[in-house]
Amino acid sequence: MAGHTIQNSGYITTGYISEDGILQDANYRIQGYIKEDGTIQDEDYRNIGHINEDGLVQGNGYQTIGYFKDDGTVQNDSYRTLGYVNDDGTVQDDSYRTIGYALGVKKAWAAVVFFFFQFE
Repeated sequence: MAGHTIQNSGYITTGYISEDGILQDANYRIQGYIKEDGTIQDEDYRNIGHINEDGLVQGNGYQTIGYFKDDGTVQNDSYRTLGYVNDDGTVQDDSYRTIGYALGVKKAWAAVVFFFFQFE
């Protein structure tokens, strides 16, 4: 069931995201789901958030928690830049330091995993 690998800045695998949005930790235990409609769920299928097609990221109560821009910029609810998800899968913080890698992962999904929700 493993899919694309999520790694930290030292290239250590921290998890996986399958093509259909199943999030697993490094030991292949399911941690959550990102549905095609943007719904974000925990491992028990409880809704914990949503990412809209326009990049708005919301918590379960529809409160805005951030934004994901088409250019890969990730912002918090006050539009402060948190980091970047690059086309090559590199994920950087707001100072352009590499914090991880998500090669082949949808950029918006990488933003969800690295910046908005903790799946551990």
